[in-house]
Amino acid sequence: MANINASVTSIDGVQKMLADQGYVCGRALGTVVFLSLKLGRPLFLEGEAGVGKTEIAKALAASMGKRLIRLQCYEGLDAATAVYEWNFPAQMIAIRTAEASGGTDRDTLQDELFSDKYLIERPLLQAMRPDENGAPVLLIDELDRTDEPFEAFLLEALSDFQVTIPELGTIKAPEPPIVIVTSNRTREVHDALKRRCLYHWVDYPNFDREMEILTARAPESAESLSREVVAFVQKLRTEDLFKKPGVAETIDWAKCLLALDVIALSPEVIADTLGAILKYQDDIAKLHGSEAKRILDQAKATLDPH
Repeated sequence: MANINASVTSIDGVQKMLADQGYVCGRALGTVVFLSLKLGRPLFLEGEAGVGKTEIAKALAASMGKRLIRLQCYEGLDAATAVYEWNFPAQMIAIRTAEASGGTDRDTLQDELFSDKYLIERPLLQAMRPDENGAPVLLIDELDRTDEPFEAFLLEALSDFQVTIPELGTIKAPEPPIVIVTSNRTREVHDALKRRCLYHWVDYPNFDREMEILTARAPESAESLSREVVAFVQKLRTEDLFKKPGVAETIDWAKCLLALDVIALSPEVIADTLGAILKYQDDIAKLHGSEAKRILDQAKATLDPH
């Protein structure tokens, strides 16, 4: 079972703990995070990019004083790369030095070459090691970018919280890490892995929740501007876009507007700063001309329906 802070004894406690790190989460998400900590179960978070899945792990590690270990997934990632590598250049230097001195026998040299001295620990192995602050937070980010063989390996690693290095043997975590797995759902992750985890879909927040988030992450933004920003982004997400802006883009945009000393949105300001909220040229092109004004007018109408 994961070792959670003594103060984290309730769902409200989890929400407050995360809020203290600037992460605003709803009751449903707070509940599944609490259960993950309480039961020592990995947490699988799925949702669109930019909705705050990765930030949960960061906020959790910071609030609990834990080390955050991040395994960034990508196509072609294999078990060996995720667990460990041997420092081959250093091993070659040691071999040549031994050959030149002639003072080391072959068996002794081999034992030395395949020891911790030449071992490069990658995230999964790091997460299995003892830590003075207790079990670390292991973030396995964007698992959907990998392929099925890596998923199968990960299934075993998360079941037993141990990894095997042929030259050194099996290394088992003295205390299971707190595991957060994220997916942007570019492909379906196998059910077998999901069954090992508690699951939560992280959706775009509603207006009030996004206002809370923006207030926490960009407190220097005036409330009137923040309301316009959130209303515009919320309306923008209803448009036919290749990539809808996430909460991360809302925060980035608000900070850009602050840097430009903007006090209210206008079509001209929106056109100048679209690169902060939209990341594809086709999407940006759709908002040229009168489209930005149309969406802005609709957004303002939701703020002042009368």
